[in-house]
Amino acid sequence: MSPLGEQIRDLRLARGMSVAALAKAIGKSIGYVSQIERGRSEVSISTLKAISDELGVQISWFFQGYDPRVPSEHGYIVRREHRRRLDFPGTGIEEELLSPTLTGEAELILSTFAPGARSGDEPVSRMAEQSGYVIEGQLELRIGSRRFTLRPGDAFRIGRGEPYTARNPGPVNSVSLWVIAPPRY
Repeated sequence: MSPLGEQIRDLRLARGMSVAALAKAIGKSIGYVSQIERGRSEVSISTLKAISDELGVQISWFFQGYDPRVPSEHGYIVRREHRRRLDFPGTGIEEELLSPTLTGEAELILSTFAPGARSGDEPVSRMAEQSGYVIEGQLELRIGSRRFTLRPGDAFRIGRGEPYTARNPGPVNSVSLWVIAPPRY
């Protein structure tokens, strides 16, 4: 399997999407998407852009994650300079995937919220357990009807399916480490 195909498959599975659903969404055959994932077909930039749009990441997601000069680290190690980064333009939120793949039992995400940044006005819920640790700044969590303000050294847990919002109420960046199990990025 090619690293690109593996990344597409891992992200598709983390999103809970079937090959058939992805193929339909991008207007390609199931066989073609399967061949891309197994590294048996080339993928054009336009198709990769359609896949990234459907899976909710920037196309650059597929060009990061490991150092190709050190193949023995693939799937085991993520060096700082090879982290996959997700920017959410206009929100003040940046996330970095610290997990080498999305196929394990959990994933690690480093989230940075600029002052005043928020995850959204409406609560979201994931079909995964989420836990975290605040490294810098403040993080305000609303979990259901409860509101918590966390500071460096504080930890949290959001249960599977619990609605929540997150925001940075402070004057400096809020940096927190999130663990999501199972991976549902």
